[in-house]
Amino acid sequence: MTTLADVAYAPYRDPEEFIVEWTDRIWVRRGIGLIRENYAADAIVHGAYGTGRGVEPVVRSTLRKIAAFPDRVGQAEDVVWEARGQDAFLSSHRVFSSGTHTGMSGYGPPTHRPFASRTIANCLYRRGVMVEEWVVRDEYAVVEQLGLDPAAVARELAFTGWDTPRAPLADVLVEGDSGARPEHGRAECEHVLGLVDTVWNQRMLHEVTEFVARDVTCDISRGRTLTRPDGYQRGLLDLLAPLPDARFEVRDVVVHDSPAHGGTRVGLVWWLEGTYGGTPAYGPVTNSPVTLLGSSQFLLRDGRIVREWRVYDELAILAQVARARGDEPVSPG
Repeated sequence: MTTLADVAYAPYRDPEEFIVEWTDRIWVRRGIGLIRENYAADAIVHGAYGTGRGVEPVVRSTLRKIAAFPDRVGQAEDVVWEARGQDAFLSSHRVFSSGTHTGMSGYGPPTHRPFASRTIANCLYRRGVMVEEWVVRDEYAVVEQLGLDPAAVARELAFTGWDTPRAPLADVLVEGDSGARPEHGRAECEHVLGLVDTVWNQRMLHEVTEFVARDVTCDISRGRTLTRPDGYQRGLLDLLAPLPDARFEVRDVVVHDSPAHGGTRVGLVWWLEGTYGGTPAYGPVTNSPVTLLGSSQFLLRDGRIVREWRVYDELAILAQVARARGDEPVSPG
């Protein structure tokens, strides 16, 4: 197994403390300008609505979000990490955020309503600097809790799209978008990828019990928590019914074992590609393509998945459907 050098996470004791402390310094203590130290000047950030480049857009968007939700606290639930060579690591950081909408935001005037939602930020750090990120926030949950109309909000979102082509991967367990992986945790990773292939992609939902425990719990979008294999199936059906030809592509895998976090956890970065031609969950069907960036974390015990946290933003689907109808604003560039 690759030995990670201290330069990858100094001055902290390990990558988990590095991630948690940097996040707290920026978001809780409001050291917004510190982003310029934490992110590379040419950092690449893949989000729900497209790819951004450079550190300054990150500084600006962070300032706006803190101003809109000044009492927001992002509580670190878990950091799943593994080395990418001796001086770099990939982290899958699951955050539970809560706060109150008391400032002007991209959603309009303050509603003075509380919210709670999850984010998973997958960050590639090299020598203590973030060079590429895949971040997914459940903004649909936020909008819903603020009492706003998600479809109306989505129509006002400029959907820029992703400008980085996804080249074919020979074997994501050997090398994903973040680079070559260490050879460890293969059995757990293969188990999770087997679930994605068999149940998610092949639609063999009856085989879910081959992968998940009887008492499995799955947290999905809009703050919904599902239990038992039946609930797991229903959550997947809910995601796929509007996009019945959708396929999931896993682009990165990270695995880490920690007794403090319950044992072995596997994190995935995945993309969904499909056509909005199924149930009209997002308004009248358009038969137009939809791309969705998502991230999951799985906790395994005794060879079975006992917990999954699956984060994706359905506002991104609504925004793409709005674009297909021609009723979304054009990005100012």
